[in-house]
Amino acid sequence: MLVDAGYQGLARDHPDQVSAPPLKPRPGASAELHAPWQSARKVQSSQRIPVEHAIAEHKWWRVLQRFTGRRELLPDTINAVAGLVSDRSSGLTW
Repeated sequence: MLVDAGYQGLARDHPDQVSAPPLKPRPGASAELHAPWQSARKVQSSQRIPVEHAIAEHKWWRVLQRFTGRRELLPDTINAVAGLVSDRSSGLTW
C-alpha cells in the first residue's frame, strides 16, 4: 500500500505492507542526500496521483465536504456519492 507522509509510523511498523515516502533530509544536508530523496518522492507521488484524484473527486460533493449527519449514516452517504461519481466518470447520462 502506498501512503502519504502522514503515515510514516505505519510504514515503519509494517515495512512489508506499507510504503511511505522517504523522510526529508535535515536542513543543511548535502546535495548527495537531497537528490535521491527528491527522485524517490517524485516516483511515489507519480504512483499515488490517480488515487489522490479519485479521493478529491469524492470530496467535491458538498455533502462530503462538511458531513454533519449521524455517524452511522456516513457509510451509506459515501456509497451514494461513490455511485454518482462512478456514473459521472463512465459518461452515463440519464
